[in-house]
Amino acid sequence: MKRSVKRTLGLAALNLFFISICLIGLVPILYAFLLSVSSGSGALTTGLSILPEKYTLDNYRTILVEKPFLKWLYNSVVLSVGTMVLAMGTSVTASYAFSRFRFPGRAAAMQILLLLNAFPQILSMFAIFRLFKLLNLLNSHAGLIFIYSGSMCIFSIWNMKGYFDSIPIEIEEASKIDGAGNLTLIAKIILPLARPAIIVTAVMVLIFVWNEYLFATTFMLREESYTLAGGLYQLQANDYSRSWPLFSAAAILVSVPILIIFFCIQKYMVSGLTAGGVKG
Repeated sequence: MKRSVKRTLGLAALNLFFISICLIGLVPILYAFLLSVSSGSGALTTGLSILPEKYTLDNYRTILVEKPFLKWLYNSVVLSVGTMVLAMGTSVTASYAFSRFRFPGRAAAMQILLLLNAFPQILSMFAIFRLFKLLNLLNSHAGLIFIYSGSMCIFSIWNMKGYFDSIPIEIEEASKIDGAGNLTLIAKIILPLARPAIIVTAVMVLIFVWNEYLFATTFMLREESYTLAGGLYQLQANDYSRSWPLFSAAAILVSVPILIIFFCIQKYMVSGLTAGGVKG
């Protein structure tokens, strides 16, 4: 009886501890929201209260009406979806091939991809800029999609290869005995089994492109070509006039689509991230 009571009290204390950590993590988000509905222009107050003296929705109206927010949103959606489709279309097939087939140069190719992914992207920015200028790919969605897809494809291959390794090969052998062809095997058996890893990897690619601003602000030279991350950066780029409530309102609007996507794929997150280990 005493052991049961101690166990219950321990679990209750542990749950309260985790709930407290979650609440502390929500404080910056709550502060950003309160700042977005305030009528001032600063981020700090002289008092101890974080509540605004006057509530207003003018910051959201300004972002949506007076700023090219919807154009930035369109650019981010095009780049994110385009990169996700291109990167996943190549990495799913490549990761399956690396997982199932044994061919000359397989291990060397995997190591080279891992080595390339270790170098910071910024090291290649100048060379890519010169190349894109010659190819007239500046201020174009296609150019950025190529850059993002090339970098995220390596991550996607390594991430999904471990999941494909965890799928028993006996399932494929039994399907072939039953008469399933290669296309049927992949489309109706392998891809449904690997759905959690594919969804999680695709969302991670999408989030990376959604939040990236360094390449977006470098290769997109016009304001109407900016992504959401690049547009938000430009809102605060002026040293003489900064409106933190306006910036907070834009940040809250930017985070809404990502939160919706996260809640939609939440059931796939654990299995997609933890199942399978990377094998040689």
